[in-house]
Amino acid sequence: MDIPVYAVTGFLDGGKTNFINGILQDGFAKQDKTLLLCCEEGDEEYDVDAMQNVTVEMIDDPEQFTKENLKKLEKKHHPRQVLIEYNGMWPFEQFNELPANWILYQIMTFVYGPSFDVMSRNMGQLMMEKIKNADMLVFNRCTPDVAEQLRKRNLRMVNRRADMFIDFEDGNTENYLTGDECPFDVTQEPIDIPDEDFGVWYVDAMDHPEHYDGKRVRMKMIMCHSKKYPGTYVPGRFAMVCCANDTQFLGVVARGDALARFKNRDWLDVTAVCKKEYFEAYQGDGPILYVEDVKPCEKPKEELVSF
Repeated sequence: MDIPVYAVTGFLDGGKTNFINGILQDGFAKQDKTLLLCCEEGDEEYDVDAMQNVTVEMIDDPEQFTKENLKKLEKKHHPRQVLIEYNGMWPFEQFNELPANWILYQIMTFVYGPSFDVMSRNMGQLMMEKIKNADMLVFNRCTPDVAEQLRKRNLRMVNRRADMFIDFEDGNTENYLTGDECPFDVTQEPIDIPDEDFGVWYVDAMDHPEHYDGKRVRMKMIMCHSKKYPGTYVPGRFAMVCCANDTQFLGVVARGDALARFKNRDWLDVTAVCKKEYFEAYQGDGPILYVEDVKPCEKPKEELVSF
């Protein structure tokens, strides 16, 4: 029998236990027997009034998170579903240890909003891993200033599929991106895209090409001649999504005869008018760069774009 698994992860003070209490109180476990695996001890406790159909087992070491031990717990408790409060300091590779009939349905990640910048600097790989793999991402206890800073990070680049929310101190909740934000001053002429912010511009331009329609932009890019679309220029940047071993190329369709003289991997200083147009690779409208000036340049201090 397949057993659905729901994982709640994040770091201390992120609000994992409160969220689990909330879904249990709403009847998550009333119909189906639930096994709750607790992988860390936090300040909050589970609501005993919502635990009548729930069995809690502690797993306080990742070495205990194995197929063999999890299968023993299944045979011991015969759950119909499994809820995991997963330790944010453990890598997600532990989920490879789920038994074959344990189906990971959803990963929910909770972050204490005011600490995000510090934690992403000190534990960047772990933080980005949790964000990248989330199906739902919530930043808790945010002030308006914290929310603004989080939105400027444009974490959609790290995870484009998750439902993302910002919870404020007053209890209100908003979508992470409202659709109205533009991370750059579009009154500039041209709009200079800092080397470290190319990824922010790329995501915004892909999601909202209207922000830059008819605007002149300037940025450093790596030359790329498309193999899939011969004769098409697709300069861009390599981005570090989770770690140095997990990179992807963020390319933008460009037009201009001057691009033909550059080879793949050449670094370019590009000034172009950006237009919102249809292109097949975008599967709809997206940014097209009409290059007005291009010249070779030194590569930036940090070649990889990070988020």
